[in-house]
Amino acid sequence: MMTILDKIIEFKKIELKEKKELFPTKRLEKSVYFQTPVVSLSKYLLREDKAGIIAEIKRKSPSKGMIHEFVDIEKISIGYMQAGASAISVLTDQNFFGGSCEYLTTARKFNYCPILRKDFIFDEYQIIEAKSIGADAILLIASVLSPEETKQLAVFANTLGLEVLLEVHSKEQAQKYPNEFTKLVGVNNRNLNDFSVNIQTSIDLAKVIPDDFIKVSESGINDPNNIIQLKSHGFKGFLMGEHFMQSANPHLKCAAFIKTLKKLEEAG
Repeated sequence: MMTILDKIIEFKKIELKEKKELFPTKRLEKSVYFQTPVVSLSKYLLREDKAGIIAEIKRKSPSKGMIHEFVDIEKISIGYMQAGASAISVLTDQNFFGGSCEYLTTARKFNYCPILRKDFIFDEYQIIEAKSIGADAILLIASVLSPEETKQLAVFANTLGLEVLLEVHSKEQAQKYPNEFTKLVGVNNRNLNDFSVNIQTSIDLAKVIPDDFIKVSESGINDPNNIIQLKSHGFKGFLMGEHFMQSANPHLKCAAFIKTLKKLEEAG
């Protein structure tokens, strides 16, 4: 029986074939962003004046359906930065998550911070595309790649100046997949087979990931105390989407969250 992840990858392969025909790599490489220096996601996550939060723009998901139908990319992305987020993550998958490459390019136009392209990447073409739309970093998901494929794609991304956030879901992946070309290792607290969420996944895998990688916890974070707990286990980055996007004004919810987090940290 096919999982949601299997269905996504099957669809993405068909979509990718069409994209390669419509937008050849030579055309993508003419983008102004190919000549623009990237902004380091890893450096921003380590900045003490930031919250470590990677605030995500996410319209819908396979598990939740529509989350925030009418997205004002300019307003939300600028608001996230003003709130003190370290970076922005933009879903660029259209069919399953309601995103688009245009969303990321719009966010790039209005922000100087690092922008992560969140998608299901398994081909070098998608990395060239990420660079062409203004991304600074890409997500590579261990569950859809082999360790060898992961390293090959990470090396290629690095040649374009892009950083890689490697996403793992299990102890085995955390041990086998990280390499010298993936500075950031994210633990997805969401099970990609049934989409259940538990931040204990990050805590359990924290000790498996070597300390020379920047650790990022992804999904299921909905309380500032979650971040304080995760920081105690060595996490520096916190990818948050649904908690903010379920609000009518995601950027304001992000600002309130970060304000509360700072008060807790000062009190502690």
